[in-house]
Amino acid sequence: MAELQALLNASLLATRHVESAALVRLKGRTVCAATAGFRVPEENVLNLTYAFYKNLVQVRREGLYFKEKYYKCVRADEHSLYLQNPDGGLIVVKTNAFLLIATYRAGMYPSVCVEAVEKLGKRNAVS
Repeated sequence: MAELQALLNASLLATRHVESAALVRLKGRTVCAATAGFRVPEENVLNLTYAFYKNLVQVRREGLYFKEKYYKCVRADEHSLYLQNPDGGLIVVKTNAFLLIATYRAGMYPSVCVEAVEKLGKRNAVS
């Protein structure tokens, strides 16, 4: 777990355009690593997993709630969700085995956050 947390810190937080991140194992839907202070409630894990497998159209139309904040959908496909609100955004990338969740806040560059999360999602370390 410490190794995965270090990976999140080095690959995502080091960009200074990712506020927090977590890695969720799809099998069992458990958070296996998260950056300091970032807790992903079980309900949110289920909602994000469900969004990929059964609910993409609805997420595109209506957005979704994450940690009691509403996020409008910018992009949703079978591999990634890009969502935003006035305070920042939420990027979720699905690999074969994990969901990689990252947030950014207002003032950070969403494009840098997206690039870092997508790149990490394609690495063998989290696929």
